[in-house]
Amino acid sequence: MNFFWVLRAQSIKRYAVVILAALFAAWFLFLQNVLHAPVFSTPDGPKAVYKGEKNIALTFNIGWGDKQASPILKTLKNEKITSATFFLSGSWAERHPEIVATIVKEGYEIGILGYSYVDYSDLEDEEIIKDISKAQEAFKKLNVTDIKLLRAPTGHFDKRLLKIGERFGYTIVHWSVDSKDWTNPGVNAIVQNVDKANKGDIVLMHASDSAKQTNKALPELIQELRSKDLNFVTVSEMISNSSTKHEEIQ
Repeated sequence: MNFFWVLRAQSIKRYAVVILAALFAAWFLFLQNVLHAPVFSTPDGPKAVYKGEKNIALTFNIGWGDKQASPILKTLKNEKITSATFFLSGSWAERHPEIVATIVKEGYEIGILGYSYVDYSDLEDEEIIKDISKAQEAFKKLNVTDIKLLRAPTGHFDKRLLKIGERFGYTIVHWSVDSKDWTNPGVNAIVQNVDKANKGDIVLMHASDSAKQTNKALPELIQELRSKDLNFVTVSEMISNSSTKHEEIQ
């Protein structure tokens, strides 16, 4: 009889371990689904960051024009924003080396926005690789070599770009808050769009000439973000200070 009870106790213990493991796995999956995942990824590794866990990252895309970039840089300096990330197209950088030099001098981070402003999701792999390689050469000639970030020119990307970016050694960067400044909706609307941002958000803005109201909106939106006790960081700083969760890209 004692032998029987020992066997039964061992069986109960094994079942308990299995049940606890199942509950833990279920809780882990629940947390993954409930929490806002800051990273897109494919099952086998490559990632596209669009959100961190703390601080805030202002990012500016520049693809054409020379009228808006310099005033925006001046405003950032006046507002004592020392950390921001500029995604530049290679063709634009070639045409405006003096503005690129100013971005570097002020200590802002530079990421690649491809070479030509084209939708990567419409291109073959070889064409994407050629465009990125051409952008690399453009920045190399401008002595900007330590680039770790890549953003799809139009914001559209798929698994292919994640894998290509990984081959180049880049992290693909998206965004979690869109200012929609390129639509020129009015200064108040831009401020309201960005005011949705909170800890860990990557904010999309533009310093191309198409975004005519961004510079006017900057002082107010910076003040609003500071009122939330948010620290301004580059995307790379945000990545280095955050853990990542995954969500598969189809």
